[in-house]
Amino acid sequence: MTTERRSLAQQAGMLCNLPAFGLYLDARARRDKGLAPDQLPDGTHNPEDAADAVRRACGVESRTDLDRDEQAAAMYKRIVADFGCWKRRAGL
Repeated sequence: MTTERRSLAQQAGMLCNLPAFGLYLDARARRDKGLAPDQLPDGTHNPEDAADAVRRACGVESRTDLDRDEQAAAMYKRIVADFGCWKRRAGL
């Protein structure tokens, strides 16, 4: 089954479990807060942190809301696009 056939909630669940997505969140948090790697090391964000971050950024209480709320879905897709750009820059 391709990701296009999976709901956004399912895709978000898979995304949040990717170690690379946790690294992306680490890098964003360092950038946003002006922290050095020793202040917020890679591996800080675990899958639960990632799920919390996605829900918070999308303004939903549950990832299942991504399949019902157009604005939340649009924000999730932006997160995925930003993550893709980060991965390419990081050479992952």
